[in-house]
Amino acid sequence: MKQQKWFNPGLFFKGMAMGAANVIPGVSGGTIALITGIYERLINAIKSFNPTALKLLIKFRWCEFAQHTDLAFVIPVGLGLVAAILSLAKLFAFLFRHYPVFIWAYFFGLVLASVYFVGKTVKRWYWATYLSFIIGTLIAIAVTILHPAVENDNPWYLFLNGVIAIVSMVLPGLSGSFVLILLGNYQLVAIDGINHFNLKVLLPFAAGAIVGLIGFSHILSWLFKRYRNQTIALLTGFILGSLSILWPWKKVVYLQHKGEIIYKHGKPVVSYYEKILPEHFDGNFWLAILLVILGIISIVWIEKVSDNEVTESK
Repeated sequence: MKQQKWFNPGLFFKGMAMGAANVIPGVSGGTIALITGIYERLINAIKSFNPTALKLLIKFRWCEFAQHTDLAFVIPVGLGLVAAILSLAKLFAFLFRHYPVFIWAYFFGLVLASVYFVGKTVKRWYWATYLSFIIGTLIAIAVTILHPAVENDNPWYLFLNGVIAIVSMVLPGLSGSFVLILLGNYQLVAIDGINHFNLKVLLPFAAGAIVGLIGFSHILSWLFKRYRNQTIALLTGFILGSLSILWPWKKVVYLQHKGEIIYKHGKPVVSYYEKILPEHFDGNFWLAILLVILGIISIVWIEKVSDNEVTESK
């Protein structure tokens, strides 16, 4: 039996891709995990942080703890995810401010191609999987047309945000960042909280995320074991339904109260994005189309690399 590497660069970069996706409203880190072939292992690794793991830790049985929790997988993926979130928060804030159409276009292509590659992992399509696919699509579409709440920095509300957002981040097609927009706290948590390292915001949110992550991983693991094809079909529907969020051409609608735009920390609070048609078929339009194609090519490349890694590991 081959000895496991304690730091796998491939897993680190997959974690970075997940982290980058989770910063973008509308893109799911779970989608990246699913198409790179690490989704089920990720769910099982999260689920393994249970009372058995705690007992092994308390008894200082490090090797057994590492094996039980799949630390050789968790550490590089976790480090990559955190590194991406911390390093890309400011970059994406800049890109969304100055080049919104281009960044939305790239991720539209990325997620569009994901529908095919995730869907093809369903081993058998029949009435139950088709029904699951339709239900997943409808749920994701329903989420996209909801209007957001107002920003709220109450610790208990931030804790609840953490629970809901992490579940969305784990589910392919449902973006944790977009859910934070719906909950009214995207700017507070994902931009201001991270960039200014505001612990009053980050600590309750992180606590909720940990609780939600461990609890929900058990449900997903159970579903994968008993209803694998239906579960993947449902997740594929989530991805397809989320595409409307990523439509590149949109108008920002700011949150208002009695006709006045609401500002937080000197910045207008985004309410939602209204989808529009391109106004001009100029160079910017064709560059956006090129970025959609580049997003599709990126997923094809990721899929090819993942297939090669699976072949080499056998």
